[in-house]
Amino acid sequence: MAETPQSNSTFLHPTFFILTGIPGLRGAQTWLTLVFGPMFLLALLGNGALLAVVWTDSVLHQPMFLLLVTLATTDLGLATSVAPGLLAVLWLGPQPVPYAACLVQMFFVHALTAMESGVLLAMACDRAVAVGRPLHYPILVTKARIGYAALALALKAVAIVVPFPLLVARFEHFRAKTIGHAYCAHMAVVELVVGNTRANNLYGLALSLAVSGVDILGITGSYGLIVHAVLQLPTREARAKAFGTCSSHICVILAFYVPGLFSYLTHRFGRHTVPKPVHILLSNIYLLLPPALNPLIYGVRTKQIRGRLLETFIFRKSQF
Repeated sequence: MAETPQSNSTFLHPTFFILTGIPGLRGAQTWLTLVFGPMFLLALLGNGALLAVVWTDSVLHQPMFLLLVTLATTDLGLATSVAPGLLAVLWLGPQPVPYAACLVQMFFVHALTAMESGVLLAMACDRAVAVGRPLHYPILVTKARIGYAALALALKAVAIVVPFPLLVARFEHFRAKTIGHAYCAHMAVVELVVGNTRANNLYGLALSLAVSGVDILGITGSYGLIVHAVLQLPTREARAKAFGTCSSHICVILAFYVPGLFSYLTHRFGRHTVPKPVHILLSNIYLLLPPALNPLIYGVRTKQIRGRLLETFIFRKSQF
């Protein structure tokens, strides 16, 4: 029988943890595969198709679409880091995960989340330059600079998230092997630690506020510049066209930050009012909903990508 967090025994460097999924739902967990399974499939197919379209069409090898490729790659990594284990737990019940694999998953989930937030900030800055300085855009925003920006975002995500598994690995004793979660979230593992976890708690809080807070402020500032530039345009049609170039990005921002903010607030301030199953469910939706929605948003609302997809579909249909 699996040990529970309430057990009085301690474990010295456990070789594995046991992920329980969403505690309290029991048999109902199986039905959640009908929600998360299609989301994972949509994330794989949608982002894969988006990457293929940009890769094969040289016309789309432009800074804006290269940022979109970075976002799609991040989404694929995020969905793949979470969904397979989540679906296994929901369908088959509690699953063991090696101790080292748990720390690796912890790193990738948090690093890719930080990376996605940074990419959304970069895309907001790109739109601000495109709308506010359209004549200088080809000079200011180049493919090389986009590549450097993507590399810098990746290095930043790695640097700020590496302490998470290291702060956990320093502990030798754990109260239990059972993690009451669907993936190896940092705080879910820390709850099992025997010892002073103040550094883990403070770093987790500081990182959440610093990364999300700075990125949200940067995105807000970028859209403040966009609004100012759009209001200077002479005609309503010109203003509508300028706002239209940002509509896809606004939808993606909302899909990422709204569930994330709600999940964060329920975890930090709603522990005694929001049931734990609801919090865990929200955290999984926060990680899987953006990868599933982002390619749909850009596929539907971006004319170049929509046109290329339609051409591919019509061409293959005509072959039959």
